[in-house]
This record gives sequence, structure tokens and C-alpha cells, in this order.
Amino acid sequence: MRASKIALWVAVVPLAFTVFGAGTLQAQLIPGTGQRAAFDDFEAEDWSFTHNFPKGSKEEDQQRRFPAGESKNSLWYEGPKRGQPDIVKRVPTPPGGLSGSKHSMLMRTLHTGIPGRPSYHSKQDDLIFGLNHAIGGFIPTGWSPSTVVRVYFPPFEEWENSTDTTLGLRISVSGWGWDREKKRRGLFGSRRPKKKYETYWPGIFVQFNSETDANVEKDSALLVVRGGSQGQDFGVKEITQTGWWTLGMSVTPDGQVHYYASPGVDNLTAADHLTSQFPYGIKAEKFNSFFFDVISPDDGKTWSTPWVVDDTAVYWNRRVQTATRPR
Repeated sequence: MRASKIALWVAVVPLAFTVFGAGTLQAQLIPGTGQRAAFDDFEAEDWSFTHNFPKGSKEEDQQRRFPAGESKNSLWYEGPKRGQPDIVKRVPTPPGGLSGSKHSMLMRTLHTGIPGRPSYHSKQDDLIFGLNHAIGGFIPTGWSPSTVVRVYFPPFEEWENSTDTTLGLRISVSGWGWDREKKRRGLFGSRRPKKKYETYWPGIFVQFNSETDANVEKDSALLVVRGGSQGQDFGVKEITQTGWWTLGMSVTPDGQVHYYASPGVDNLTAADHLTSQFPYGIKAEKFNSFFFDVISPDDGKTWSTPWVVDDTAVYWNRRVQTATRPR
């Protein structure tokens, strides 16, 4: 599911701590805390991505179309629900990037729905980080997992020219929540919700507000978070500065998700906190990986905004350093 358009307002939530129980406070977890568990900096000279077209479109027509696209180092692969971006390649790092960085990864897409059948509706492709390949499993949230990525926001004149979501940084987490569809009967015929273990995908989305829209005076962008306790999307930060940004998400041992963003490539700090949430009312128990959504209008002719990312990393803070890797 992709992010919906958000009204052009910003709801900043500058909390240092978040209440999650009677008389209890859970501290934030700044993404990048602890040890780096897995990363890709795209500096390997033989870095490449094999697309294996036609790409999958399981979400649209139940077709996976194996083999899936995958990078040579097995750290990036096509998602199981949607295809990978049409362009995934190593490129020179744009100006202002991390010190010493020479190369980054470009993602751009055109055909985001069923191959050969444009829908003329905005859709997304997924590029997933292979955490399982890197560490041999998931990360329990008791180990305080987080992800940090650097993202290059090109000048607004280079963005796909419509008011719409254009990019997403998302994490895959799992935990116990209430089944929102099925209910069971209680003792006297009343219906009670049933608990369900599920995987869900909180994220930070980038929404472009195009001056071609009658309600927009000039080009701008908005960071949108998914999600609130019901999974809803809401705006958190207006983007008036292009160039490099640092985005991050973390999960504390209580299962809460924390969202961060800052212009530039410096490490994130507490001042960069956007909000903390239990998306869908679920407390996360496992951190499975992170991934990018790249979005286009799927009209067969309009390319997405070109997105460049660098120094993509997952961190953990293992309580027991000798513990075996989770499977």
C-alpha cells in the first residue's frame, strides 16, 4: 500500500519521550545507535543490479515472474508484491555527499504496474535490502534495531511534475496486533476482535507539491509518516531545502517505531525526531529489513523523480554480545 496525498500542512511532534503506559516513559532510540550490523556504500567496483525483466506484479495480477531482480552482492532484491525500479545502478555521488563517498545508488522507474499494461494510476516499485543475506535472519526489537540512509533530493525542477507521493523509506516489522477484518463471537453472541501475528511496513514518505496544482503557489515537498495507531498517514515536516538529507527509523524494545529526518549528511540527533508511534496499534517484536518505494504515474511515458541514496545501513545494540543470530 502506498501513501495517500496529504493536505499541505505540517504536524510536527517534537517529543523527547513518549508515554505508552500508566506512569511509564520509553526513551527515543536515535537511528544509528549501537553497532552497524549490515550496510552497503556502493563503492565496490563490480557493484551491479540484474533486473530479470519482466518484473513481478503480484499485487496487481498475482504474477511473481521469477527469477526476481537482484544485485550482484545479494544486498538488494525485487520485492515479492511489486517489481523493482526500472533503473537501479551505481552512479557518482552527487555534490555535498558524505566525505570520501565516490559512488551511490540511483533508483528511477517508469512502468510501475503490470508489464505492458499501463494503468494510468500512480503505483510503486519496491527495492528491498537483503538483511537476511547480510546477518542470517531478523533482528529482535530487544536489540534496538534501526536504519539510517542518506537520500539526495534533486532540485525541484527535476521532480516528476505532479502533487503526489514520490519516494518512501520503509521498514518491515512483525508483531501481535488485533485482526482488523475477522472477529469472533463472545459468550453471549457479542463479537470480539481476535489477535493476529502480522508483518507491517511503517515508513517515511516524500510527497511533492507541484506548482502546476491550482492549490500550490510554488514547488515544495512534505515528509509524511505512516503511521498512526490506526495506520493513518500524516505530515510531519515541510521540505524547503533540496540536496542531501539523512532519514532514519528505529524500533525500541517496547515495540514502538521512531522516525527521524534532517537536511545534510551528519549523523542524526535527538533534535531530528519527527514522531514516535505504535503503527496500527501493534508492538513490533521483529525487525525484518528496510526497503525503498519508488513511485510513478504508470502511464508508459512519465519517469519518476530520480532518487539517489548512499550509505544505507542497519544498526543494532545487542544486549548479550555472545547471543547467536536470530533465525
